[in-house]
Amino acid sequence: MSFLEYLMHIHILGICGTFMASFALLAKSMGHKVTGSDQNVYPPMSEQLDGLQIKVFEGYSSAQLSPTPDLVIVGNAMSRGNECVEYILERKIPFISGPQWISENLLRDKFVFAVSGTHGKTSTASMLAHILIEAGYDPGFLIGGIPKNIGVSARFTDSEYFVIEADEYDTAFFDKRSKFIHYSPSVVMINNLEFDHADIFDSLCDIKKQFHHLLRILPNNGYVIINNSDENVKDVIDEGCWSNRLSYGVSDDLTWQYILKNSDGSEFHLLDRRDSKNVKDVEVTWSCLGEHNVQNAVSAASAAGLLGIESETISCALAGFQGVKRRMEILASHEDYVIYDDFAHHPTEIFKTLSSLREKIGNDQIIALIEPRSRTMQSGLHDKEMAKALSPADSVIWYEGQDVKRSMFVELKKAKAKVYFAASVSEIIQITRQIKTPKSNIVIMSNGDFSGLRELIKRELD
Repeated sequence: MSFLEYLMHIHILGICGTFMASFALLAKSMGHKVTGSDQNVYPPMSEQLDGLQIKVFEGYSSAQLSPTPDLVIVGNAMSRGNECVEYILERKIPFISGPQWISENLLRDKFVFAVSGTHGKTSTASMLAHILIEAGYDPGFLIGGIPKNIGVSARFTDSEYFVIEADEYDTAFFDKRSKFIHYSPSVVMINNLEFDHADIFDSLCDIKKQFHHLLRILPNNGYVIINNSDENVKDVIDEGCWSNRLSYGVSDDLTWQYILKNSDGSEFHLLDRRDSKNVKDVEVTWSCLGEHNVQNAVSAASAAGLLGIESETISCALAGFQGVKRRMEILASHEDYVIYDDFAHHPTEIFKTLSSLREKIGNDQIIALIEPRSRTMQSGLHDKEMAKALSPADSVIWYEGQDVKRSMFVELKKAKAKVYFAASVSEIIQITRQIKTPKSNIVIMSNGDFSGLRELIKRELD
């Protein structure tokens, strides 16, 4: 019997992760009682859970599993030795991974758009969900962030269409397949591929293999949508593809083409060649920056086009797209400085984000505040690329708090930007205050909570 056939108490281990918090929202909207626990609780997902009145336990004491829930959803950050994990195994409490539960109870009868790739998944999935909503399709969705237009990271609806951010990270300690293998997609969107997640993948070849496995489960009447400029994505396709292919990019022989009107990506032409005898050229002026976001938008347009949505509707939706929380989100704007919050934690993301901002602001000052929090960043894998990634900034404050096990002092001496090292958040704020000039752009870059820096720096600079 499917777990969906009756309402239950579901407890989620690792509930504050972007995927699990979104999962919690879906499960609650389907009528289940939902509780959860996590070690690190911080916005924006903590705020979403608070708004849903979902009880969240701090830490993983087995006491939170009494009374015994009907089912435990085990997040992929959990491992053997965790007190709750050992408790559910000893007492044979039913457990399952989030991706498998979603597959069995929510996606089975849906037309699923799976948005994948190393960078831009959250933004692209948010754009696609927004376009479908504006076009009247009322899709369900699960996104690893909160689109500002929608206000939530997930939604359960009666629509046959579902948009899901399809992550290549592994599923759980008992299921080492990539999460996206569970999603039974009708459309796979692959934006780009680079080496990432060094804690679970040994090489780019390992990552390509997972994406090839994804293509192996895509039906022959399904579609794979790819960025025509990414050679790694093309390598995956060359390994074998049994479905319809759709490419987008700058070439005029593609079904969907874009032409930048402004170098900062704030204006572009979107060319729709679904009807080769009637090519449509619509202009988009929007609030997002960077060619990488334009590519995300054209990927979303390509997917929406499969449903017959007109390019004019797509361009209007993109023009009204407000972005995603923590993707160059403006935290504070004053006469002499602006503070941005960004999720970038990979050299490619950092470089593209800072370059886009540089294109927009010209010679005004950029100060990048960076927390090397991800496992890949801390592994040292990207050390040699980081100096170049920081080049669009004038100054960089690199956080080396107590959880940072290794110093980047030697590598970052090569950076074009002036680099400062800080051992605490208060030191970051102090340095920022000292080096800030009129018209400063302060960019906080981390995929974690950065020890509360976001709220502190707004208050302290004021």
